[in-house]
Amino acid sequence: MENTKTITVNKNAYHDYHILESYEAGIVLKGSEIKSIRAGRVNIRDAYARSDNGELWLHNSHIAAYQAASHDTHQPDRRRKLLMHHKQIAELAAQTDQKGLTLVPLRLYIKNGVAKLELGLGRGKRQFDKRAVIAKRETEREVERAMKRRPG
Repeated sequence: MENTKTITVNKNAYHDYHILESYEAGIVLKGSEIKSIRAGRVNIRDAYARSDNGELWLHNSHIAAYQAASHDTHQPDRRRKLLMHHKQIAELAAQTDQKGLTLVPLRLYIKNGVAKLELGLGRGKRQFDKRAVIAKRETEREVERAMKRRPG
């Protein structure tokens, strides 16, 4: 039985990118980092993943310092190593280099006591794409409101 608890979701990723595929990756953390994650003191809004020498790294993520930790605590904005199979890393690196795609964290969760990151392979949306999505959402809301108001 799988025990999964979502810690944070990156809603901006779905707004700024067309997500083509998603992958699960483990994260190499220090003890004070996992305690901060369990407390929900994490931000992945501006984060991205990049391949470097056959390894996958998470950049621009913020895990707040754990208050009860000793003097030897972690740096909140350090880059963190992501754990995936070598073949998957090579495939993702090729796609991001050749096709101009981006690896964006979609959500951070704890699965069976281990912190995991859901990565999305996405293509950036253009401004008019974002406007079209917002306009469609607004019209759907207007239709819903009109349906609720009508007597019947």
